[in-house]
Amino acid sequence: MKVLLFNGSPHKNGCTYTALSEISKTLKEEGIDSEIFQIGIDPIAGCRACYACGKIGRCVINDKVNDFIDYAKDFDGFIIGSPVHYASACGGAVSFLDRAFFTAFQSGRGDVFLHKPGAAVVSARRAGTTATFDQLNKYFTITQMPIISGRYWNMVHGATPEQVLEDKEGLQNMRILARNMAWHLKCKQAADQAGIPMPKQEDTVFTNFIR
Repeated sequence: MKVLLFNGSPHKNGCTYTALSEISKTLKEEGIDSEIFQIGIDPIAGCRACYACGKIGRCVINDKVNDFIDYAKDFDGFIIGSPVHYASACGGAVSFLDRAFFTAFQSGRGDVFLHKPGAAVVSARRAGTTATFDQLNKYFTITQMPIISGRYWNMVHGATPEQVLEDKEGLQNMRILARNMAWHLKCKQAADQAGIPMPKQEDTVFTNFIR
């Protein structure tokens, strides 16, 4: 079993990375592999709402997002991390995640995320964390992904990685989150081995409110 840790920060080894690294170490202790996926600093265009992905099976914008969807299918769980920019997730991460989740659904590859546990992690110098935390969790709630929690909201504080390391409560919650993720994955594995089927799926129904 392995978990993909998504670093939505433009800083490769910044505060968000520091939080994800604490999670990665704890997952390893629990026998769960993990990898950190770095979004990078290249520009990420937002979704064009062209729906071409439903026809060609990929996002029409041929960049790292398509590579991510192909790569993500082999992971059993996801932890999405982002710094706070103007009381929300950073713009690059939002554009990236909007397109990744939408493309996976529209192209018929919803099983990339379907029923796989997800968790959000947020880093900030001071404020905007809970708004960003709620924002990131919405990707999970519309994709039938169980949300893994910690003992508190999954956030760390600090303007530098060194300051994040001083946030003892925040780092403790990263470890608790990692153990909860590991426990859920092991329970899911046990359910699979016991022959318990996944929830039955229904065809998507859209209701328009303006008629």
